[in-house]
Amino acid sequence: MGQLFASPQRTRFRPCIDLHGGKVKQIVGATLTDGDEAPVTNFEASKSSADFAAMYRDDTLTGGHVIKLGPGNEEAALAALRAYPGGLQLGGGVTPENAAAYIEAGASHVIVTSYVFRNGSIDWERLRALVGIVGKEKLVLDLSCRQLPADSRGDDDAYYVVTDRWQKYTDFAVNKENLKILAEYCDEFLVHGVEVEGLKGGMLEDLIVSLGEWSPIPVTYAGGARSIEDLERVHALSGGRVDLTIGSALDIFGGDLAYEDVVRWDKNA
Repeated sequence: MGQLFASPQRTRFRPCIDLHGGKVKQIVGATLTDGDEAPVTNFEASKSSADFAAMYRDDTLTGGHVIKLGPGNEEAALAALRAYPGGLQLGGGVTPENAAAYIEAGASHVIVTSYVFRNGSIDWERLRALVGIVGKEKLVLDLSCRQLPADSRGDDDAYYVVTDRWQKYTDFAVNKENLKILAEYCDEFLVHGVEVEGLKGGMLEDLIVSLGEWSPIPVTYAGGARSIEDLERVHALSGGRVDLTIGSALDIFGGDLAYEDVVRWDKNA
């Protein structure tokens, strides 16, 4: 599994607001498709995106993200940004045409994946265009990834960035060299472990170890976390260099883990 680190850095909790059809939801990431079939939904909130953003603001949680999963989420996303200006990152459908407007609307950063990965490869011209518009310090690259299918993986155990609702593989492996290169263009990385996203069934610990060893800039992992012990585990595995998003497991999203306990842990970190 790799060594456990001792480090003065500390893993932090990063909150999330996932939007689907204009509602705050927790869904199983691997069930998102480009077709008409609805994804598997773990939870749909009665509270608005602005309510969640205000809660995170009042609890002084920083570095969280609002993700638009498909169409119909624009108003809900903007409402969250208005409720917590400067406190949330915004991802989903970000392009050079709208990136600056999201920053002006209150996003601390914009998050991009699909726009800069085109036809299975990274498009350096598009990446540089985004940097030119919002600046490196306002850009987060979403390197959400999964391993190749078991029947075609062979000896290749690398994680590859996936785009377009996490359905399309790219040729871009999450490794030390690639993270070093991309760190020149952005302020942070966001990495969803797609196979376990929304399942509350455990984290991809090998990926967390690698991110802690390889990333030269702040990085947040999301996928499978379900307990306070998982926060402690991510800290131990990464030497405090990887932050953690917990979604479906929280009681505010229908799970069993008390949100207040996570906030308390974060304050004491």
